[in-house]
Amino acid sequence: MGKRGSRSRSQLLNSLTKKQKKHLRDFGEEHPFYDRVSRKEAKPQTCQLSESLDTSSSESEAESEPEQVSGYSRLLATLKDVSKEDEEEEEEEDSVIDETEMNLEDGDSDISVEEETAVESTDIQKNAALPADPKGKDGHGPPGTSEESPEEFTDAKHESLFSLETNFLEEERGGHCSLKASQDPFAQHVNKELKEKEIQAVATNPKTTHQLKWPILGQLVFSSRFQQLETFKPPKDIDLKSLHLQKPLESTWIKTNSQFLSGPSNSSSPFTPLQKELFLIMNSYRDLFYPERTALKNGEEIRHVYCLHVINHVLKANAQVLANNSRCRSQKLGVGDDDDFRDQGLTRPKVLIVVPFREAALRVVQLFISLLEGDSKKKIIVSNKKRFNGEYGSDPEERPPNLKRPEDYEAVFVGNIDDHFRTGVAILQRSIRLYAPFYSSDILIASPLGLRTIIGGEGEKKRDFDFLSSIELLIIDQADIYLMQNWEHVLHLMNHMNLLPLDSHGVDFSRVRMWSLNNWSKYYRQTLLFGALQDAQINSVFNKYCINVQGQVAVRNVPMTGSISHVLVQLPHVFQRIEAENLASVIDASQGTHGSRMVLNT
Repeated sequence: MGKRGSRSRSQLLNSLTKKQKKHLRDFGEEHPFYDRVSRKEAKPQTCQLSESLDTSSSESEAESEPEQVSGYSRLLATLKDVSKEDEEEEEEEDSVIDETEMNLEDGDSDISVEEETAVESTDIQKNAALPADPKGKDGHGPPGTSEESPEEFTDAKHESLFSLETNFLEEERGGHCSLKASQDPFAQHVNKELKEKEIQAVATNPKTTHQLKWPILGQLVFSSRFQQLETFKPPKDIDLKSLHLQKPLESTWIKTNSQFLSGPSNSSSPFTPLQKELFLIMNSYRDLFYPERTALKNGEEIRHVYCLHVINHVLKANAQVLANNSRCRSQKLGVGDDDDFRDQGLTRPKVLIVVPFREAALRVVQLFISLLEGDSKKKIIVSNKKRFNGEYGSDPEERPPNLKRPEDYEAVFVGNIDDHFRTGVAILQRSIRLYAPFYSSDILIASPLGLRTIIGGEGEKKRDFDFLSSIELLIIDQADIYLMQNWEHVLHLMNHMNLLPLDSHGVDFSRVRMWSLNNWSKYYRQTLLFGALQDAQINSVFNKYCINVQGQVAVRNVPMTGSISHVLVQLPHVFQRIEAENLASVIDASQGTHGSRMVLNT
């Protein structure tokens, strides 16, 4: 058969066509047409046979002739065009052909046939275990689509490292293994049990409110649709241990927040005065609306504190799951043996962070890495970090050199200002996995437009919003910018929050919390809303969609300084009071007052 036996396996597999593979499977050898015959003329050799063998040789040739003719006809048949049905069979049997080819090879290489087969089967199992890629054009599309290759969006090397089902809590990591009996605000929130009567009364109960004034935040309005309404005031001094931070946040937070603690008043406190009051509300798992977030003044200060809250929440939730995994393994409990093991939602994503631009998403991820790493000499595992920095970072040379804009413009539109993106982040045991599939992620970071293209609209075939079913913490940052983009995307997102999923997505229902199974997740979701102004549309979202069982807190400071004195053109302003009985009679009462400012007195 020429030099076929001397070729390596890799060269043989790459050189064979589908037709040759089919012939190799059927007949156990390559077609003679593809034999490589040496160009050197072989010298004829003669041998003498004994006369006694002439008869036997002629008889054997006569017996073998029909077999040669039959075999030759079969070989000729393989030279014909392969029908469409054969092509479909070839595609289905590619894996079988590869194994046959390997078994027919000579043992020339260092690796045996059995070892090669085991390696290939392991690769096939890994590829089969990878979830369908949820990415679209930029690598972050709806889950369930597989337009891109899985290798581009999944990290097979660390796949098992970030799986909650196959990992267990390590003792040296620390954590809250008995969250139910502790005074941790996280445990008190997720273990709080609501009754059916309380849920039914939410729609009819009037909202109870109470106002308090805090030193930094100012006028706060506490409200709740449930019967109980609890308020509190911030303490003068705060200790990190009293906040029940998960390890290693107690040690890493001080370094991460050091840039805001340079003043003498903050030397002994791990928070700035603003951060302290904001985190106390966040850590109580109340909904929060803060309309005084500005890019020039306190934007980064607020981003640091809500990233601390996000990482603290995710680490506690995952530690509870891993601890229960260890308990299940030690006690060998069956499915549904103990309700104490209910520690999950219907899907894995727990946190959704909505930011307007890629630059904001980049800063959030950098804060996550800093909070998990800190001063530790041992670097944490961050998969796909180089790719993330390339796609979400910016090149300073792309900025025009002579472009001059106001300071607030430079602070808002800094870095990569692409507003169509979405990505998943998985965090487990001080390791971060970027570009994780949505249903394998703990945190989702996206823009309203990026989420809108996933959620889709009614009647669209390719749409998915199951990953929003178990969101426990929703953060909408820089809400005033969405008013300049498309506010409809924000409303569309809120309408699809915490709905029952259409698919199970491989969840273990024996581990799902009862309030999640009862479709009460929206009553346990904490919403943090930050903006630069008090707008009617933003207030409407906070009042309509934020119905947390712990209550809501809104900052309602009345502007003390007006802007009318800053008018450049000096115009006379005449204010005239109009007496009117009701609003319907204002039009009739205001006749003849054109050209002056009216003050209605009813």
